[in-house]
Amino acid sequence: MIALDTNVLARAIAAEVDADATTKAQRERAQALLSSGRQLFVPITVVEELEGVLRGAYGMPPDEIAALFEDMLAVENLTVDRLGAVSQAIAWYRRGMGFSDALQLAQSGLCSGLATFDKQFSKAARRLGLKPAVSAPS
Repeated sequence: MIALDTNVLARAIAAEVDADATTKAQRERAQALLSSGRQLFVPITVVEELEGVLRGAYGMPPDEIAALFEDMLAVENLTVDRLGAVSQAIAWYRRGMGFSDALQLAQSGLCSGLATFDKQFSKAARRLGLKPAVSAPS
């Protein structure tokens, strides 16, 4: 099994109009690896970083990122770390929560609460009725 770094997935996904020869070659190699049928592994940290790269560097809207992630989860030779948490985070992301916050909360399911000073995070979790409860430490 081969673990993938964020830049390999980003190269395979994002088509850069003004790409230089090196970038184009990397895109071809990344796509070839993904379609090779070899067993590939995507660490949870790569999933989180990839969302930030696609949104920030490539300007991809959240709905497109969520759809791309859902497609990624369905690829047979691709094992995504903490699949259940990633799936839950994608669903909450589609409902308007930030992806990193959604992923953090999805991985905190066995806890009685999640402590944060991030008011936007706690407000979104309350608005969506998510558990565990997200609030500032008292």
